[in-house]
Amino acid sequence: MIQLDDIPADRPVLIAGPTASGKSSLALHIAEGQGGTIINADALQVFANWDVLTARPPRVDLARAPHALYGHVPGDATYSVGHWLRDLRPLLAQTRPIIVGGTGLYFTALTEGLADIPETPPAIRAEADARIAAEGHAALLEELDAETTSRIDTLNPMRVQRAWEVQRTTGRGLASWQDETPPPLLPLSNCTALLLDASKDWLTPRIEARFDLMLRDGALDEARANLPGWDPALPSSRAIGAPELIAHLQGQLTLNQAREAAIISTRQYAKRQRTWFRARMAAWRHVPAA
Repeated sequence: MIQLDDIPADRPVLIAGPTASGKSSLALHIAEGQGGTIINADALQVFANWDVLTARPPRVDLARAPHALYGHVPGDATYSVGHWLRDLRPLLAQTRPIIVGGTGLYFTALTEGLADIPETPPAIRAEADARIAAEGHAALLEELDAETTSRIDTLNPMRVQRAWEVQRTTGRGLASWQDETPPPLLPLSNCTALLLDASKDWLTPRIEARFDLMLRDGALDEARANLPGWDPALPSSRAIGAPELIAHLQGQLTLNQAREAAIISTRQYAKRQRTWFRARMAAWRHVPAA
């Protein structure tokens, strides 16, 4: 565990790392020792309809330190990094923030700025969803400009779809918008930025154990509650493990098959996170996960 005397008590703290690497525990350690509000920077923990499956802090941890931006968005709503920055802005003036999560794009937008891109109209979003379902994200990727393609995670369907929607909506590539990015809300130089390094061999058993704990703590019941309104196109439906548990409830997978598929999805997600962190967070202080 990192020592508190290594962290200035008067500066904001950013904590990033792959899923299941212990980010929330570190944030709680800092908040209890130095004060501050733990603020969520995970794109799926914002949704109200997934608590257990997104590993939101349990009630006992919520009682130990102030928390913000967890579960505050309805499950049928859209929510973007721009929404998150708008929700975050007033909190920065009210408290010492300890911002923790695994969504690299949130941290990049926070510390490097976010281009003011117009919202995607529902009709274009529906067109993108339909094409992803019918053709896969590779079809959309082929239509992006070269500069945008060089900047995004081309293996991530969400990022490809977002870039395609921007281009379709505005007639300009995402990279062009990014080149007009305003100043950041919280520059990296003003923060203590910590990145938890976790190797695949160390992380894999933790991912497996955590998913089994989720099942024990009611993840299947949570999926059952989401089944009547299930819509795979909703952002909240991208919670890791949700499609697999829903498939089980629909009779398409056994529970063991759903468990195995969810664990594989989680490992793949952690790999994408590590790739992002290596590429975009070289200036952060790297801390061994333990």
